[in-house]
Amino acid sequence: MDEQALDSLEKVRQQFDAAPYPRIPLEDYPNDMKYLTLYNMATAYYLRAKKVVETEGKVILDAGCGTGFKSLALAVANPGAKIVGVDLSEESVKLAKERLKYHGIKNVEFYPLSIYDLSKLGREFDYIHCDETLYLLPDIVAGLQAMKSVLKPEGIIRANLHSSRVRADFYAAQKLFDLMGLMNQAPGEPEIEKVRETMKALKNNVSLKVNTWKPQYENDPAWYLANYLLEGDRGYTIPEMFAALRAADLEFISMVNWPFWDIVDLLEEPDRLPPLMATNLPNLSVEQKLHTYELLNPIHRLIDFWCGHPGAVTPPVPLTEWTDREWLEAWVYIHPSLKVPQVKKEMIASVVDIKLLEMHKYLAFSKDPSLMMDSAAVATLLPLTEEPQSVESLWERSLMLRPINPASYEASDRQTAFKFVKELLISLEQLGFVFIERRAINN
Repeated sequence: MDEQALDSLEKVRQQFDAAPYPRIPLEDYPNDMKYLTLYNMATAYYLRAKKVVETEGKVILDAGCGTGFKSLALAVANPGAKIVGVDLSEESVKLAKERLKYHGIKNVEFYPLSIYDLSKLGREFDYIHCDETLYLLPDIVAGLQAMKSVLKPEGIIRANLHSSRVRADFYAAQKLFDLMGLMNQAPGEPEIEKVRETMKALKNNVSLKVNTWKPQYENDPAWYLANYLLEGDRGYTIPEMFAALRAADLEFISMVNWPFWDIVDLLEEPDRLPPLMATNLPNLSVEQKLHTYELLNPIHRLIDFWCGHPGAVTPPVPLTEWTDREWLEAWVYIHPSLKVPQVKKEMIASVVDIKLLEMHKYLAFSKDPSLMMDSAAVATLLPLTEEPQSVESLWERSLMLRPINPASYEASDRQTAFKFVKELLISLEQLGFVFIERRAINN
């Protein structure tokens, strides 16, 4: 690593030693189901191979753990897994240890260590979580290679980069405040106050103020440090992310918030593609489609992705291409983070009171805040709150619950019921509410 890169990394360390992040109270506990479905490693494993993994006995690395709130979330979302956290900042690591101890999490270790030095841990990991960290490294390829070197053959890495398009105005602000001498050393309250004074002094129509100033965060020091004064902050594009993965010999799996990168969602009439798009869109690679979205609608601050060793698994056949026999060989699981008393209680209430079940609050990947499931569908899926079910058993349950077609008052047709169950499961699988796996339960 050259001297300039070492200097940049040292400034990052100094900044987070002086102001450990995130500044979340010690007693706060991650119990939001949407948050936990995101942090459960089973989500990424299922998305890649359509296989359900148990978290018991797995080893998870939180690379860039900060003050440990996300390490706590990983521990809560992945029962029975061992959590290992590393961070360049010793002060952050101290707070992370204190946080996990406060919440009684014992199967965890923390080390003050650079991501570049992960090999010093002498172990391999099933899942590596590198959130809000990679973009601070002087060399993201070297960072990805370091994580790859400690990743098990079928392991998965979650990492993210700042979008250069979304963050362009903040990068201009950082250059401005660097010119003003506010980033010569780890910024503190004096530097924050000078930024505050400068931004407030600008007219409201000045571009930098229009695009970066958030009055609601005016008195939040962490916000200034994470935006105007963030040392080492760099932005990237989708092509640059893919180039880094190729250089590190890693295989792209998916965007973490994949439903929010769909080009078709940007069209007034999704069912009627413009001629140029209808001709070219089907032939675009995944990288090209994501870059097209980025060019059309740069709204995602983070380019958030999953990746792993090339060829680690055979790509699964999409559910929409399964034969009826393959469907009947499949088993259905509710998302592991949703197999909790609260969800079961609300599903039972939906069935008993014949009311819609509010879905959005459970799903990290739902685009529709008004998403609901009717009570008949909920009743069909209710056994999943206890244990996995075969598709065939859910089909039979659907027939039992609706023996009569409510429109014709005739006996329900078995094939119609089968189609209903398949379509229901496909829609819920796309949202991450259920996992569907082609294997016998005891295999």
